[in-house]
Amino acid sequence: MPDSQATIVLVHGAFAESASWNGVIERLAPAYDVVAAANPLRDVAGDAAYVRDVIRGIGGPVVLVGHSYGGMVITQAAADESSVRALVYVNAFAPETGESALSLSGKFPGSTLADTLVQYPLSTGGNEVAIGQDAYHAQFAADVPSDLAALMARTQRPITERALGDELSGAPAWRSLPSWFIFGDADRNIPVAAHRFMAERADPRGQRELVGGSHAMAVAQPSEVAETIIEAVRAS
Repeated sequence: MPDSQATIVLVHGAFAESASWNGVIERLAPAYDVVAAANPLRDVAGDAAYVRDVIRGIGGPVVLVGHSYGGMVITQAAADESSVRALVYVNAFAPETGESALSLSGKFPGSTLADTLVQYPLSTGGNEVAIGQDAYHAQFAADVPSDLAALMARTQRPITERALGDELSGAPAWRSLPSWFIFGDADRNIPVAAHRFMAERADPRGQRELVGGSHAMAVAQPSEVAETIIEAVRAS
């Protein structure tokens, strides 16, 4: 493997966890160095700082891949990080300065996420939210087998309301770095119109829309996600 080849850093979003990338990792690992970061899901600035620590610990070129809220995180984490070569958005938010996950998901009609959420207070203040287990399969992973979706529902990592409402600070990294987008037209968390809007705005090197693809694309269609990531690595 060439020394200059980028390490792939996978950043999960809300209501998922690092193992949601397992199928993608299985397809990438024979030829690439891959790290699935454990996104804290506390607030955009703090989550981005954590991912930046992961990047700096690698000590070489990196391609950042974000799913869902993970797109918020990689957009901020990559800013002014010279080791980041490319960004890949997998059913992910690609915010402009001042935009949040909440504002982007509500920019176009179609998201049914709010009605499926359960919340509870945190001792540190504010609330944390998760998808109700009975609603998880249909809402998050409709094209995933029911037994696997049930496991995902039980292992999902909740996110704070603060993180969902936090706005991107500073210039978005997709303005200065090449980007790739892959998303499904049956995403019930982020409307497909929002995905198309964000991708068109970013003017990506590659854009792929999968018919029938749910929000859990990395689980349901890992080969297609891996192919897009490989495109980004090869181009970088």
